[in-house]
Amino acid sequence: MGIKKISLLFMLLVSFAPLSASDIDVVISLKSEGQPLHHYFLEQKGNQLIPEKPLPLDITIEQKKDGADELLTLCVKAKADVYYNIGGMLNTALSSQSAEFYLPGLFYHQNMRSPAKAPSFKTSRSWNFREDRLSTPLTSVYDEKMKQGVSVMRILDQGKDCVVGQLSGEVILPGETSIGYLGFDAEDPQVSLTFGYPFMETPKRYVRKLSLVEAVMTFAHLKRGEQKRISWRIHTVQAKDFSDFVALTWCHSFDKMAPQPLTPRYTPAEMKSGLAQYFKQSYVDSTPLKYHSGISIQTATCNRESRVQLGFCGRVLLNAFNALEYGEQQQDEQLVSMGKNIFDSWLAHGITQNGWLIDDKPIVRAGGQQIHTIRQQSEGIYALLHYLSYEKKHHRKHQEWELRVRKMLDNMVAMQLSDGHFARKFKEDGTVHDISGGSTSSATSALVMGYVYFGDKKYLKAAERTVDYIEQNIINKSDYYSSTLDANCEDKEAAIAAVTATYYMAMVSPNKARMHYIDLCRKAAYFALSWYYTWDVPFAPEQLLGKLNFHTRGWGNVSVENNHVDVFVFELPSILKWLSTETNERRFEQMRQVIFNSLDQLLPTQDRLCGIAKPGYYPEVVQHTTWDYGSHGKGFYHRVFAPGWTVASLWEMYSPQRTIDYLKGK
Repeated sequence: MGIKKISLLFMLLVSFAPLSASDIDVVISLKSEGQPLHHYFLEQKGNQLIPEKPLPLDITIEQKKDGADELLTLCVKAKADVYYNIGGMLNTALSSQSAEFYLPGLFYHQNMRSPAKAPSFKTSRSWNFREDRLSTPLTSVYDEKMKQGVSVMRILDQGKDCVVGQLSGEVILPGETSIGYLGFDAEDPQVSLTFGYPFMETPKRYVRKLSLVEAVMTFAHLKRGEQKRISWRIHTVQAKDFSDFVALTWCHSFDKMAPQPLTPRYTPAEMKSGLAQYFKQSYVDSTPLKYHSGISIQTATCNRESRVQLGFCGRVLLNAFNALEYGEQQQDEQLVSMGKNIFDSWLAHGITQNGWLIDDKPIVRAGGQQIHTIRQQSEGIYALLHYLSYEKKHHRKHQEWELRVRKMLDNMVAMQLSDGHFARKFKEDGTVHDISGGSTSSATSALVMGYVYFGDKKYLKAAERTVDYIEQNIINKSDYYSSTLDANCEDKEAAIAAVTATYYMAMVSPNKARMHYIDLCRKAAYFALSWYYTWDVPFAPEQLLGKLNFHTRGWGNVSVENNHVDVFVFELPSILKWLSTETNERRFEQMRQVIFNSLDQLLPTQDRLCGIAKPGYYPEVVQHTTWDYGSHGKGFYHRVFAPGWTVASLWEMYSPQRTIDYLKGK
């Protein structure tokens, strides 16, 4: 293979001659306490990597084939005590001009939906990230013109981590970690994929929402006679477009990572019983608008707050229905009364003059006018239609609610734009406040449900138009963005919304149209699953999540701008089960099991509060990497959270027949 020069530098300006596609370059960097950092290029002679000058360590490289993949192992053996960082660069021979990137759960395309204050091409064309930011420890690039892609995936060793006080600059690690780094360099004409150990983050480190700070490079300790082996898998693929590339790469990485379902801590019945404690402790009936307090809650107290949010973080009407339905199942009059009172109060006080639901209260908008969001309005209608359908089955009619819901649906149809999309935000009179179409998927399920309940085909027609827009502008372009309300970037919830929208349309469509919607659902599902962890991030023993023996597999990263994991799934597991059968894709069902069995881990109970003040208040901001919103950081929760939606999400997961029965009219 000849001599291979390997190079990966930390914050150095070095020019590299063009390399062939198979070239891998390596550099080792050594650090002594209080001394300057030194980088040493290595040349390959046989399996030896020879530095420019004698060093207190031996470095070897092993390369072998595993099918079509290449396995690469670097081994560092110390001849004296050393602090080192070793890294590699794979020149892919793919053009930087037509390159799109996929680093699962963090970087999609070029992250150009995100602002310059988050990782994106707006800030740099070269990035390195610590592996625990990634839902699969993988970096990859796709060339649209060449229809080719290349990925480098870390082959995991035993997971370990340590608490690091200094997280910028040159840092000697105080203990052992298994976390390396992965990234890319698109500054030169040809893209290189970067990888190494231990972790570094360049050119900036992402510390909290829209906050980039000084880079970090860490150094691991090897005692004399000790050695460290680090391995990666290099994979190439032909793909017709970026969506196909993400799907093929996710399938390959899923097969190699082979995540296994955990043994559940609780049964679904036990989970609902535990989560119901949230309903009982969070209920607020001292105001005209009654609700379960579920947003802006302090983890240290879980005290009720005066803010109520219709959907998104609060999901107040969905939780009202959950309390009512569960209360009747369990003959718990307290829960039944709560549910009924919340719906009655919203009918009396929660609808605006023009027939919209109140999104937030007591949030005051500019000029005193509510700014509505299509997502929250749709989530409210979704909950109301489940409630009305449930009540009808129990021979309880709510004529005024039905009139109000029809008015809401008619309002939606009237404001649908000519290309089928809905404005992300709009004013009370229906005029546009934010024209972005990224939240359109959230409207589809509400419209389909309106069609099923009222039998009015104009709602189905509007839903069809939304999916026409979603197909052309979101799924075909792999541009899943703008679903969450506190960020307008690439995010998991947008992908899940597209999965859900196409599923609803498939469930009410005949024959050929049904198969088309199933195909769209399948495409979106691969993208949605790319956000979910296929491995267990290591935690230090002294961190809360380390003490709880928390496993990240099955949890989803949130978005490019919000880098933590959570339990946002709602109907996704049920849809994956259905989709696996419809498409004969076994991986959907396998990953569904991983997700389903993992999300019960942090249920606060009286005997195991999991760092939360009260039972049932399921945590939200689970900080699995060096990220925080200004408090606590990796291995802990943020000091403020929104249990309203976490409870609603898990409740939906543990109610798999709910939507199926609704759409089939049962």
